Amino acid sequence: MDSNEENKGATPPEAKTLSAGPGENHAPAEQPLVEQVNDNAYSASDYTYGTSQPGNPMPYAPAKPVSAPAAPKTAEAGGGFRRLPPPPGGGGDGGGGDDDEPGMLRMSFLEHLEELRVRLFYAVGGFGVAFVLSLTFCHQLWDIVSQPAVAALTSLGIKPPSLVQISPMEGFNVIWVKVPCLTSIFLASPWLLYQVWAFVSPGLYKREKKWAVPFVVSTAGLFITGGLFAYFVAFRYGLTFLLGVGRDVHVTPMVSINEYFDLFVNVTLGIGLVFEMPILIFFLTLLRIVTPKFLISHSRYAILIITIIAAVVTPTPDVFNLLLFATPMILLFFVGVFASYLLMLNREGKKFPWGKVLLFAILALMVLGAIAWLLLVRMHFSFIGKWPFLVR
Repeated sequence: MDSNEENKGATPPEAKTLSAGPGENHAPAEQPLVEQVNDNAYSASDYTYGTSQPGNPMPYAPAKPVSAPAAPKTAEAGGGFRRLPPPPGGGGDGGGGDDDEPGMLRMSFLEHLEELRVRLFYAVGGFGVAFVLSLTFCHQLWDIVSQPAVAALTSLGIKPPSLVQISPMEGFNVIWVKVPCLTSIFLASPWLLYQVWAFVSPGLYKREKKWAVPFVVSTAGLFITGGLFAYFVAFRYGLTFLLGVGRDVHVTPMVSINEYFDLFVNVTLGIGLVFEMPILIFFLTLLRIVTPKFLISHSRYAILIITIIAAVVTPTPDVFNLLLFATPMILLFFVGVFASYLLMLNREGKKFPWGKVLLFAILALMVLGAIAWLLLVRMHFSFIGKWPFLVR
């Protein structure tokens, strides 16, 4: 018998150590479900791997028992483990976190659509009430809307200083439909903005819902302020310039009420929307899209863009009216940057030094008052309602 046959009949030394005697129990020992030893208890020396080539049999490698899923554990002195306690305040689906904050509603997609339908119904109803109220005073409202044109024609010496109706439907469309609609937009703007807030508020936390009143008041206030600025300042100067362009070359202006009202709407609504710039900057900062440092470092580009927008919105090509539009827009940009800075201070738990700022503002107003008193009393200047505003 050769050596290969002897090797086939021989028992490997490792296997001999695992064989049991005649009176011993062959049942495997019960393995614990969860190990109570450190991970270092199993070293690399306990496991050896061989090959299945002839003459080099694979040694027996006991399998590591599989532990059942358990809660997170941490090591203790002595090699054991203990279960970690649950995080304080709950979390996840257990409640107690921000997702389950009291007062926060959870709505399905269909419930969102239903909420949108209700808010649209309320918004249209509020606009309708404002339209009916404006329709009651449509003649008085038209007198207010046409007053800048009458003043511009009067200053240019055009007699009679009146607008003209070219088509039969122009008077009805403008006086009885368009003017009440424009007035209703400004009158109902607080109600419309509140409906927007009411639609998004179910998805906000309780600490964020307290912004409802500041949002509605500031947004509607800036929109109405922009419309008033357009009516009393920007539109009047621009219209006087435009109507007087051809006066020296024997051109008599004859403006239809439709063309006049279209220009009036473009200027008033355009400037009203531009005055919302601080609100836009504030929400961009709230969403962490921009920061005050980013806005200040790129302010030169913002001023350039504002000047281009003012050149497009300005109804006249002269530099004076361009500056008349661009200056308040630039000031509003820096007001938005200031609001963004206040938001960042609130996030960092800091306070703004209002006392020092108010003291500086009072001193600046006192200096301006002293300069005005010097010009009006000592130097005998007088104030007029047009450029250059001060004449001797």
